[in-house]
Amino acid sequence: MPDLHSIVTFAIASVALLLIPGPAVIYVLNRSVSDGREVGLAAVAGLELGNFVHVIAASVGLSAVLATSATAFNVVKWLGVGYLIFVGIRTLLRKPTDIENEATTTSLRRSFTQGIIVNTLNPKVALFFLSYLPQFIDADKGAAWSQALILGSTFVLIGCITDGMYALTASALRAKLLSGRTLPFVQRYVAGTVFIALGLVAATTSPSSAK
Repeated sequence: MPDLHSIVTFAIASVALLLIPGPAVIYVLNRSVSDGREVGLAAVAGLELGNFVHVIAASVGLSAVLATSATAFNVVKWLGVGYLIFVGIRTLLRKPTDIENEATTTSLRRSFTQGIIVNTLNPKVALFFLSYLPQFIDADKGAAWSQALILGSTFVLIGCITDGMYALTASALRAKLLSGRTLPFVQRYVAGTVFIALGLVAATTSPSSAK
């Protein structure tokens, strides 16, 4: 297994990377502001499970296959793009709820499931593990798969904390930021546009992004 110094160094670097807003953070903020704390935390749980899928993939070497095979990469990329744009269009077409009605428009299960799909089909996550993890794996410290699993799990744990902080902060500010007709507008038009934008960003991802 990796030594304590490697784990601590990896953890510090992971915190710095996870605090930088990206697709996962935007998704969490979107759900937390639009639908509240519980839905936001469900999104966090889904995203981190999606991250763990990539941890397992990196541990067994599938991330390397994804990065070296243009076909495999494009399949994952376009599945992710299609899903994000589909969710965005569906959100734009749905009828928004009244802010006085505290019922959310997105269920906990849907938020959780979407979180899993968003990160599982995010090629940037796979490429991150491919380019980042190997720097902390030492052949003299044991099997590479076990080191990747430990370091990847550390990343997921830190992600739970940082994304959870984003969710709690955004949901706490929700009532102050949104009032009257603002929330229905955000739930429908802003949220839908964000999903479509994420899909378009994912469409520009290429294997060279990890280099």
